[in-house]
Formats: sequence, C-alpha cells, structure tokens
Amino acid sequence: MINDILKYGIMYVVLVLVQVLLINNVQLGGMYSPFIYILFILLLPFDTPRYLLLILGFLLGLTIDIFSNTPGIHASATVFTAFLRPGVLMLISSRDTYEPGSAPRISTYGFEWFLKYAVILVLAHNLFLFFVEAFTLHGLFHTLLKAIINAFLSIILIVLSQYLVFRK
Repeated sequence: MINDILKYGIMYVVLVLVQVLLINNVQLGGMYSPFIYILFILLLPFDTPRYLLLILGFLLGLTIDIFSNTPGIHASATVFTAFLRPGVLMLISSRDTYEPGSAPRISTYGFEWFLKYAVILVLAHNLFLFFVEAFTLHGLFHTLLKAIINAFLSIILIVLSQYLVFRK
C-alpha cells in the first residue's frame, strides 16, 4: 500500500511538472495545448473510492490552477472527470472484467478498451473546461472545436505515454 501511494504520488508530481513546465509553454496554433495531467485520474486503480477520486481530482486541478493562474477552471473540470469515471467504467465494461487491485492500462486491457475509456473522459474534461472558461454560448462552435482538437491532442499524448512509460 505504501508502495502504491509513493508510486501515485510520484506520478502526480511528474504529470503536474510536465504539464506546467513543458506542455503549457507549447501551444499549437496559438490556442491548442493538450492536457496530460488528467492521465493521473485515468490511471488510478479501479477500486479507488469515489470520495478519494473527487478529492484527488480537486487537488490535481487546484495544483494546475495555481501554476496556470486560472481561477478554479481546472479544479472543476478534473472533479467533473473524477465524478464521471466510475460511470464510464461501468458503461464500457462490467465490473466482473476488472482484476482486483488493477488499474486501467493499455498493457492490461488492450488498446481498444483504453482508447474508448480515455476518449470519453478526456472529451468530457475538455468540453467542461472550455465551456466553463467561455461561460457563454456565444461562439459555441469555436469553443466546441477548440475542446475537440485539444482532446484529440491530449489523447495522442496519453496513448503515447502508455507505450513509452507504462509498458510492461
């Protein structure tokens, strides 16, 4: 258990640093910047209690907000993502298919399963984040396009990280 806490603590710090120091400083087309930090919520073990998912989502988003100087936008989006996660897991497969103590990984559950899982949660995160940021329906299609492109870029980074860092 202590080993898992240390492992996820290091993952938290590394993902926040990569997001804040690298990815936030590289914008494609002046407005597109993927979000790798949500990988932390995606990779938590299946048996993580809901209250802990929400707390960790809030702390993760708040950390990104502090470094990005955004007023709670990332915190609200990561809490929303953490809230949706158990429902998405039940939607894409039954509870019986998960091994006790395991976590969602491409190496364990396959590319297709992980891609469905990541696409749903990353798209939900990005839609929530960008619509809260815009806080208006004026420019609806522009905001929608921005969320979809950012989600696409985020998913590419998340899948690549699965093959580069989290392989068996």
